[in-house]
Amino acid sequence: MKDKLHTGELYLPGDAEIQKIQIQKLNKLYDFNQTRPIEMDKRNKLLKEMFAEIGENCYIEPPLHSNFGGGHVHFGNNIYANFNLTLVDDTHIYVGDYTMFGPNVIVATAGHPIVPTLREKGYQFNMPIHIGKNCWIGAGVIILPGINIGDNVVVGAGSVVTKDIPSNVVAFGNPCKVIRPIGPRDEEYYFRDRKIKL
Repeated sequence: MKDKLHTGELYLPGDAEIQKIQIQKLNKLYDFNQTRPIEMDKRNKLLKEMFAEIGENCYIEPPLHSNFGGGHVHFGNNIYANFNLTLVDDTHIYVGDYTMFGPNVIVATAGHPIVPTLREKGYQFNMPIHIGKNCWIGAGVIILPGINIGDNVVVGAGSVVTKDIPSNVVAFGNPCKVIRPIGPRDEEYYFRDRKIKL
């Protein structure tokens, strides 16, 4: 069963070998979530032990929720995640440099069959998720299994991402849709009619 975690095939997540691996990873996640705000060095050390890959200058605000404690998560550099990031990392999640997550974002690689008889038996499948560089994933966004999001994308708060999103766009809604490209006006205004003055 363990070999099917990353193939997209149906498998049983309650398998004893899978659960043995998972519980060890969840113990580390528990330790991370119990850290105090002043224990940044401890947090960073734990993240490097927990995640499949994590770059430099990443910050994750506890609590973090993750099926495998980040064990199948690949973060680039300078990633920021606000509280209650949920990584359903039963298979791989890839996130590019400088991407930001608002609070209460869910990135879910796991799915279950539509046929109820298979769900009764506990079957599941997993599809990897790719999120590009320099994205802003707004508060409460849900990203479904198998989704690819390009670079420089803004996904508006509360969106449910059911289809791939190309690079350099603003997208939002339920289901999430591309609303417009990122363009010259965005170089001049940062919020509605507020001009960028740095």
